[in-house]
Amino acid sequence: MRSPSHAMRRFCAGFVTVCAAVALPASPAMSAGATTAVSDPNTVRIDNFTFAPATLTVPVGTKITWVNRDNEPHTVTSQANPREFASAALDTGDTFVRTFDKPGTYAYYCAIHPHMTGVIIVK
Repeated sequence: MRSPSHAMRRFCAGFVTVCAAVALPASPAMSAGATTAVSDPNTVRIDNFTFAPATLTVPVGTKITWVNRDNEPHTVTSQANPREFASAALDTGDTFVRTFDKPGTYAYYCAIHPHMTGVIIVK
């Protein structure tokens, strides 16, 4: 049988842990997790077999990040000929990043699921 002091120490340790969790507000680093990239206005989410937003307008020099939130692999592939960019297959949680240094309209699609399309407009 354990002593009352052992039980008290376990209770106090648990109590302190609960109080700390309730009293401390979640910091951006704690609460952001996967939502950090998604909340960035220069992030395109790949989810439910779509690119969202489907069209994104940005100034020259903007870095765009695509993040795959689907349970299926996807690519980010330029429709231009020759291709201006092409990602490898992105698994769930993977990202692809490209900086757009020149004005223009950049249409892209998923090479695995060609019905998935998007456009980056750089001004």
